[in-house]
Amino acid sequence: MASVLRQGLEQENYEVTIADNGWKGLLLAQSGSFQAILLDIMLPSLDGYSLAKQLRADGNRTPILMLTAKDNVTDIVAGFEAGAEDYLTKPFSFLELLARLRSLLRRGQPETRSWQVADLTMDDASHEVHRAGQMVSLTRTEYLLLKVLLHNAGHVVSRDEIVRSVWGAPHTVENNGVDVHIRSLRAKIDQSHPIKLIETVRGFGYRLRMAGNNR
Repeated sequence: MASVLRQGLEQENYEVTIADNGWKGLLLAQSGSFQAILLDIMLPSLDGYSLAKQLRADGNRTPILMLTAKDNVTDIVAGFEAGAEDYLTKPFSFLELLARLRSLLRRGQPETRSWQVADLTMDDASHEVHRAGQMVSLTRTEYLLLKVLLHNAGHVVSRDEIVRSVWGAPHTVENNGVDVHIRSLRAKIDQSHPIKLIETVRGFGYRLRMAGNNR
């Protein structure tokens, strides 16, 4: 699983270091500078609970996402009490792991108020969006949708993650609601420009390309 996760995360432009037992993981976490830790509970030599507790006792505040097959309430509570910020039970989808990891990485960071990808800019203070220097008028939903894509620029964002971020709950949007709003957003962001930024990744979701193409 560690090998598969590393391959997937590296494809999403994350830098990954693997420890094959708990003691190695503890030493790595203590000596290295990491943005997040994916921590299995059932590790050789030192279990994940003990590892997390030791890190917190040492003052290490690196966010921890626990990955485990132990899914009863007692185990989940024990994970949070050991110091984990989030807890994901096996089996899980890679897209859900990505969504939780991104959320974890955003916590505690200074809030960004503006974003730029290629010639597309968003200013969250003024709620203004520009493409190639020209202001783009968006509805509230289109603005929130674009904000999600900008937050995750270069990475695939699933429909479920979009629904949670924009609408808050699945029942508040029709089955094809995301596709409809993506089409509307594309018409305003990409239609009149040779370089297209909003990309459909079939079977997975959508991505705002860091570098556009002419398709």
